[in-house]
Amino acid sequence: MVSEVRNNPSPVLRVEHLSMKFGGLVAINDLNFEAKRGAITALIGPNGAGKTTVFNCITGFYKPTEGMLTMTRQNGEEYLLERMADFVITKKAKVARTFQNIRLFSGLTVLENLLVAQHNPLMLSSGYTILGLLGFPTYKKAAADAIEKARFWLQKINLVERADDPAGDLPYGAQRRLEIARAMCTDPELLCLDEPAAGLNARESAELNQLLLSIREETGTSIILIEHDMSVVMEISDHVIVLEYGTKISDGTPETVKNDPKVIAAYLGVEDEEVVELIEHAAATGSDDITAAVDLLSTEAIQEITETQAEVPVAAKAKTAAKPAAPAIKAGATANALAAPREGESDDLTLIKGIGPVNARRLNEHGIFHFDQIAAWKKADVTAAEAYLAFDGRIAREDWIGQAKKLAKESQGKPAAKKTGGAK
Repeated sequence: MVSEVRNNPSPVLRVEHLSMKFGGLVAINDLNFEAKRGAITALIGPNGAGKTTVFNCITGFYKPTEGMLTMTRQNGEEYLLERMADFVITKKAKVARTFQNIRLFSGLTVLENLLVAQHNPLMLSSGYTILGLLGFPTYKKAAADAIEKARFWLQKINLVERADDPAGDLPYGAQRRLEIARAMCTDPELLCLDEPAAGLNARESAELNQLLLSIREETGTSIILIEHDMSVVMEISDHVIVLEYGTKISDGTPETVKNDPKVIAAYLGVEDEEVVELIEHAAATGSDDITAAVDLLSTEAIQEITETQAEVPVAAKAKTAAKPAAPAIKAGATANALAAPREGESDDLTLIKGIGPVNARRLNEHGIFHFDQIAAWKKADVTAAEAYLAFDGRIAREDWIGQAKKLAKESQGKPAAKKTGGAK
């Protein structure tokens, strides 16, 4: 079975143009990716990126607003998951999942939790109760097989000694492993794990890694996991997909994704261009890992704050300093660009979420100095700004215009500073 999986080049899951909207909220925006058969695919991203929503669409808990989810089994059968009920996806398409929060039957024993997962074949062999009551051989064999399968997975997760203990009495890490074993008792071809390492210590995370690798190697089961523990993701994943605000921003091997500036920006909450500069700086010093970029980002941010604080008293003393000549507006500016800030003072554009110091400087270079300018942007202005800021869709996604309108209104409501002093 495992060799057949490895020799089958077709993806086990194809996600095409998946979108999920809740009223006006776009949780998933035109997502496309493939999960390779027999591989471990990681779905990562900041909190609120839409990862669990993707799982809920795959497993039938949500019906997607748009898109196709095609599950291809090893025997060649194809299932369109978006058209199927959740229990049918498990039974026919052979997709199983776990949840962020443990959902074991805490009052049942460890063994009983694994037997419950085999409910469908047991009910079928019992003729939906009557054959089991009469003790037919088909039911007896199915019951023995179910116990044997449960015993196999108890051995895999090192819980044979606690088979008769209530599942709720197990340590947290053991409950996590039991939940994965219960999912495997359904004989899935695709296993979806939602933050399996959440709450685990280093030793338990290492045990989880070994369990998932053994599942892939010994059963050929394809795995998609959502995880925030990067040590787990980078150690066991074959393929990593990164989401931000429901949009895919990176897709590739762990090494490629780890050094993608967009991924670093998403996790650090800073602008892509700033991170690119830092990574190039780190590479120039002989380091190609993001750790150097993070360290540089922290150091330069502290240095920038220190320099700004030091410059304030100096600027206060220079009362009669000459005003510099207005800079020339760069090509590609928006329709309402200005040659210089009004009254010689620019608004603090970094108050708009998504605009960092780098992009504030670029906006100034293209004649944007005030909140009301951004608030008045039309579609053509947004397109022009995104062209020179070198990113697509963020202005709408982070609602710069809405934020700018609010900030402009607040600034207009503030009383003007009163001038004091008399004639000498």
